[in-house]
Amino acid sequence: MMVLMAREETRTLTSTTARTPGTSAVHSPSGGAPPRTWRTRLLVVGIVLAAVNLRPAITSAGALLEEVRDGLGMSGTVAGLLTSVPPLCFAVFGVTAPRLARRFGAGAVVCAGMAAIGTGLLIRPYVGGTAAFLATTALALMGIAVSNVLMPVIVKRWFPDRVGSMTGLYSMALALGTATAAAVTVPVTDALGGDWRSGLAVWAGLAAAAVLPWLAFARERGTTPAGRPPAPDGQEPTHDVPAPAEAPALRITRSRTAWALAVFFGLQATAAYITMGWMAQIYRDAGVPAGTAGLLLAATMVMGVPLAFVIPRLAARLPHQGPIVVALGVSGLAGYAGLYFAPAAGAWLWAVLLGIANCAFPLALTMVGMRARTSGGVAQLSAFAQSTGYLISIPGPLLVGVLYQHSGGWGLPLALMAGLMIPQTVIGVLAGRNRTVEDEATPA
Repeated sequence: MMVLMAREETRTLTSTTARTPGTSAVHSPSGGAPPRTWRTRLLVVGIVLAAVNLRPAITSAGALLEEVRDGLGMSGTVAGLLTSVPPLCFAVFGVTAPRLARRFGAGAVVCAGMAAIGTGLLIRPYVGGTAAFLATTALALMGIAVSNVLMPVIVKRWFPDRVGSMTGLYSMALALGTATAAAVTVPVTDALGGDWRSGLAVWAGLAAAAVLPWLAFARERGTTPAGRPPAPDGQEPTHDVPAPAEAPALRITRSRTAWALAVFFGLQATAAYITMGWMAQIYRDAGVPAGTAGLLLAATMVMGVPLAFVIPRLAARLPHQGPIVVALGVSGLAGYAGLYFAPAAGAWLWAVLLGIANCAFPLALTMVGMRARTSGGVAQLSAFAQSTGYLISIPGPLLVGVLYQHSGGWGLPLALMAGLMIPQTVIGVLAGRNRTVEDEATPA
């Protein structure tokens, strides 16, 4: 898949340069020599490896939540706090990503993010105590947060006419990493002698591998394409084009579309992190064995592998993404109803339906790329929508933990999850309208 994408971009690069001097499908980020084919391929590999690492820190802990709770002496409320840490970190650290990218370059920030993920995952199981576990988890999530925000920016910058395809590719890789961590964490832990600490730490190796391709892009600065247009591999461009001026910052909070996208992002993140943090426990409390519960969570996550590639491509072809939002919302309502009435009897069906509903995430990322005309606008919109959205999502997983502990069952938490799906669908329809933030937000 990565090779095919690289070949597609190379063909587009050659044909576009031949047809229209001064324009291209793949931009040089440094303003100097054009990117060669190997650099384009390496960037695609880097994007895929980064995406694979954006969720194992969360779903591996979700699969072993009971063991982590017992090992650290966590109450249900504190465990709920653990499931709320990801959106909190994404909100706090994600907003800094555009500023860091302007200063150090997007490639350097993503490279550092992968290193932070690996370091946090390696040391968090062994630090001892709940507070230290949360702090080292936050270190890993800090790396995830900045990479979350910069992925749409990098795609818009390097592949401006392949936003749907590339968003689908890294969303598919993200879903694959999420599902793999959910599926194999318990078996890997068993193979390592049943030590949950080793089962969590093993995921640091995947993050270490993701650092390597980004080292090649760590010196490149800026968030917008500049300089001369690229030419076919091995050739110098024949037309000099002045570097485009940096677009002025937008008053992003004046855009109704930006707010709609932020709220939609927040509500879908609430559902996603409740699912990743608590779904395996819901099945285990219904009498499903731990290993099977992990596989059910993996099935939910793995639905995003094919759909995360298809949905962004479909969304990019539609002027209004509302119909997709509605279809995902209906799937979510059906899945929650099934978990309420027959969690064990229809376990696999509910896992599939909730997996379809979770594809609101790649849809939201695609809409971020479509609701702004420039890479600078995408950077601002991505930071605003994700940071604000993750702030909105913080109370959800924590509230589920509180309701679960005080009610002694999953009836009230599941009613909350289903109830939140309705405003998510309504706001998502508004966010899917065909308009851009540049039309609504005046420059600062």
